[in-house]
Amino acid sequence: MAKKLEIRDMVYSALFATIIAVSSYITIPLPISPVPITAQGLAVMLAGCVLTPVQAALSMVTFLFMGAIGIPVFSGGTSGIGVILGKTGGYLIGYLIGVIIISLLVRKNKSLVSMLIACFIGGIVVVHILGSAWLGQVTSIGIKKAFLLGSAPFIPGDIIKAVVAVLIGKKLSKSIKKPTL
Repeated sequence: MAKKLEIRDMVYSALFATIIAVSSYITIPLPISPVPITAQGLAVMLAGCVLTPVQAALSMVTFLFMGAIGIPVFSGGTSGIGVILGKTGGYLIGYLIGVIIISLLVRKNKSLVSMLIACFIGGIVVVHILGSAWLGQVTSIGIKKAFLLGSAPFIPGDIIKAVVAVLIGKKLSKSIKKPTL
């Protein structure tokens, strides 16, 4: 029998969907890339560090749904199916898969090093592979050029975001514990 979602799951998921949405307004456009720098990656990695896999997935699905129906939650206040299907759509889908991977890996071991590795795998590798592949396909520039334009400039910043997410996530994880009866 499948476990029912508890109120706590819904609240944490909604909270992190909101945090991810707000973080999308923190953008820095780059003249060398069609993809802006945003704080979304940090928020996604933080969600993966703190939430259960179900909560993490639900937070990203909620975020993507809000954007798909027209609520301006994507980078720079954009929204719509066109954004999901457009040049940055692969990064958005990568966030969904990445947050689940981070959460699954963090559940096994909550040491700082393990959390950082989880963020590197889910928050950087997965996101940039999917984002570059999608960008290359949508813009017809090929995956190599897409990686050089849409991912390579962001990886150093994403490493910093991963470290920050882990440090904050470690502290938050201690305060977000399941209450005992």
